[in-house]
This record gives sequence, structure tokens and C-alpha cells, in this order.
Amino acid sequence: MTKILVIAEHDGQELNPSTAKTVACAAELDGATIDVVVFADSAATVAAQVAQLDSVSRVLTVENPANAKALAAVLAPQVAALAADYSHVFGPSTTFGKDLMPRVAALLGVNQISDVMGVLGAHEFQRPIYAGNVVITVAAPSGHPVVATVRTASYKAVGNGNTAPVEAAACDADIPAHTRYIELQAGKSDRPDLQTAAKVVSGGRALGSAENFDIIYALADKMGAGVGASRAAVDAGYVPNEMQVGQTGKIIAPDLYVAIGISGAIQHLTGIKDAGTIVAINKDAEAPIFEVADIGLVGDLFDIVPELTSSLG
Repeated sequence: MTKILVIAEHDGQELNPSTAKTVACAAELDGATIDVVVFADSAATVAAQVAQLDSVSRVLTVENPANAKALAAVLAPQVAALAADYSHVFGPSTTFGKDLMPRVAALLGVNQISDVMGVLGAHEFQRPIYAGNVVITVAAPSGHPVVATVRTASYKAVGNGNTAPVEAAACDADIPAHTRYIELQAGKSDRPDLQTAAKVVSGGRALGSAENFDIIYALADKMGAGVGASRAAVDAGYVPNEMQVGQTGKIIAPDLYVAIGISGAIQHLTGIKDAGTIVAINKDAEAPIFEVADIGLVGDLFDIVPELTSSLG
């Protein structure tokens, strides 16, 4: 029997959309029973949100003061202890999942399957390699648990019409004391989160400076969009690295992606290939970004973007 344990990602109050997308992947396994576990100091609020996700059979809560912050070193032994009753353990291929799931795989003595983008069977999966240019099939041994991260950009979130039962789970695991939470430093913005935004506007090195990036912010605010950047813009110091989109940044799948002054290096294209519609603005008509763009506009971004922003009213 296929029993899948999905690790919920949350901030203590709100469930991250990556969880619903991970459940969507798990639901592709025929006849799967899907449990989602919430690790927290107080799990009721998040558990209630998880219970609404379609395809979820049961919500498990593991409440412990040590789980107040999502530390991979603390959560991994608990996940491994719960995994004894499951054939599969899935987590999102986000910063949270990339930190946690390799530790779980190591504790269970198996290889992790990373960035699952398609399910072919209980032990056969598809994942991208070579910056997304090649999709390979990976087969996991049938006699061992499958530990995998799910490429959330490849899946649509499941619906919210469920009423799954919520149960407290006993978790007998030794929690290490060598890792502790100190503080969280994060920028605050009223703009949509880059990884979950339906619309994203990104700027590249062609902006020329951090001050010039203001025209990207202005357009994004008019559109109600998140803001991203190419690696070149980040390396040049125009914006912080949490805004980087691409193979070494965030892999996103918005409905609309607007690339401004971005040439379209393969590493950047890897991060946006699942976007619904791609719009490119670049003065170089031969820029690689135009090969993948649904709509392309050749011209000076310093003329086009302000005009576009003002036309939005």
C-alpha cells in the first residue's frame, strides 16, 4: 500500500502554498493515502488550513516547544521517526525542503530524489537536469522508503474543499541541542511574495543601478506583482539576493512573467520556464529571452517601462 507523508511548510500561522503543490504531486500516485504532518509549538491554526486541502486523508500534529521555528536539524529526526509507517516522504523543493529532506534521507539511509516534476509510478519519477534542458526518469528501490522533494513550479495547488481529520501524533525522537534559533532577519514588503505571486516583474543588469530599479518597482506596484531580478542584477548589487530568479535563485511559475533588461541566460530561463505567459523588454533584438517569450518588445527600457507604467493608470 502506498502511504505518503507530506511535511507541511508554514510560518506558525499561515500554511505555505508549497504544501498544497506537494500534495498535488503525491496525489498522482495511484491509490495513495496522503497524511500531512505539521510540526509546531502550537499547530491548531495551521492544521485547520491543511485539513481543507483536497486529497489529504489525515492531518498529523507534532507539538513541541522545540518546533516553534523550522530548524532542519530539529525536525529531521522527528520526520525520520514518523516515516517508519510510510512508503514515501515528500517535502517541497523550497529553501525549507532543500534544508530538511536531505537530512531525513540520510537518517533513513536512502538517496533523496530531488525536484520531482512528474510521477510515472510508485517508484519512478521524472526530474530535470542540466538547467532544465533534459528531463530524466529516476527509479527508486522498491524495498526502501522514497524520500523526495517536489518541484512546486511544476504543480498547481490542490483545492480547499476537504475536511480531513486532525490527530495528534506521538513522535519518539531524540532532538539534538547543537542547533538553536537565534533570529530571523528579513526584508518587509507589501508586494506579493516572489515565489507565490501570480504576476512577477523582473529587472536585469541593463537597469544600470539600484536607483534605476525604482522603475521596476513602480511597474510592479501598478500591476500588483512581485519583483524579481536576474543573477547579474543581484551580483551587481542592485537588489538583495532573495529577489534572484533562476537556477541558483528561486524557481517560479507565475501566470505572467515580465522580464525587463534581462538577456535570458539559460540559468535564468530555468527559473521561469513554467510561467504561463512571458513578456520580454530588451533593446537587443537577438537576446535569447525572445526565443522563449510569448510577447517581445524591442526598445529602450528607460523609455518603454515608464510609458507602460503611466498607461496602467
